Amino acid sequence: MKKVVLAYSGGLDTSCIIPWLKDRGYETIAFIADLGQGDDFKEIEKRAVKSGASKVYCLNLQKELIEDYAFKALKAGAVYENKYYLACALSRPLIAKHQVDIAKKEKAKGLVHGCTGKGNDQVRFETTYRLMAPKMEIIAPVRIWEFKTRDEEIDYLKTQSIKINVTKKSPYSIDTNIYGRAIECGILEDPWQEPPEDIYAMTSNPLKAPNKPTYVEIGFEKGIPIKIDGKAYKPVALIKKLNELAGKNGVGRVDMVENRLVGIKSREIYENPAGTVLNAARLELEALVLDRDTMYFKEQLSQKYAQLTYNGLWFTPLREQMDAYFDKVCKYMTGTVRLKLYKGSAQAVGRQSKYSRYQEQLATYGEGDQFDQSLAEGFNTLWAMPFQK
Repeated sequence: MKKVVLAYSGGLDTSCIIPWLKDRGYETIAFIADLGQGDDFKEIEKRAVKSGASKVYCLNLQKELIEDYAFKALKAGAVYENKYYLACALSRPLIAKHQVDIAKKEKAKGLVHGCTGKGNDQVRFETTYRLMAPKMEIIAPVRIWEFKTRDEEIDYLKTQSIKINVTKKSPYSIDTNIYGRAIECGILEDPWQEPPEDIYAMTSNPLKAPNKPTYVEIGFEKGIPIKIDGKAYKPVALIKKLNELAGKNGVGRVDMVENRLVGIKSREIYENPAGTVLNAARLELEALVLDRDTMYFKEQLSQKYAQLTYNGLWFTPLREQMDAYFDKVCKYMTGTVRLKLYKGSAQAVGRQSKYSRYQEQLATYGEGDQFDQSLAEGFNTLWAMPFQK
């Protein structure tokens, strides 16, 4: 039997893949990535074995996800189409990298994923495979198998006596990690329909959130968040704390129609409490410490970084080169931003930094004003000169 390694989530698609591959003569090693999704991994391991996996790996990748992926994207200000904080997109190259490592260790001949042919994840996985293990076979069962609907997959699992928490009545496809959550399928495929409240898990309904706002101070050092309300946190603990604080205030919900890499538009629902708060704070700190030209130029590169990440090009020279640029930009991104979390909003209400470029004596209209307004007439004359006829 040909040995392959499957990126196994224990969800509907990957639960079908193991017995499907076995029927076709493949020995499957299941790789489970613990990204903080809160699943019962022992139960998922049992399901993988019952489905026919010859071996199961389960690795805790939460620390690596936040430190080496999410925080890099945060420093870059990478937000896809100004809405998506890339929580799931960031996890794919990480999973694929470890999947390749396991395949090499086990002397496997192939790599398997459970992505569809119309989604973005197939590209993220396969690009990483091709860059790290170009000679290995790539198998994408969902693109080629006989099942046409999720209902057919559910029926197939019943014939295999495999239990899974997906029903025909609740057909959502959900992907979760410590940095965020993505929900699609079902009623959400109609962009006119309001998302039902029962799809959310990381955020409270803003209408039912506390009537009193929560104030939180985020401390940054060179673009990396290190403190909450003056207390130092390790990266994973910091994300968990912000998820808790922002989530209970209904902060972090995104409903968007996005442009997928394969050329279609897709309606996606995201929850990203920590990411929403951190990016709001990052923007305010940038405005305080960066000069104008750097801010404007950085914005262009931020969009490019988001596109690279979304499009599965994480392990490419350009992304690494851009990291070096953003490290330089964030040299003075040290300071604290105070945010007001209230019924779905995260509003900056204070910011300070020893590297602040804000000078009150120049900005004030009150006593202590040191701005020489006599220079304004000459400035305005020169500014308009190129456009005069």
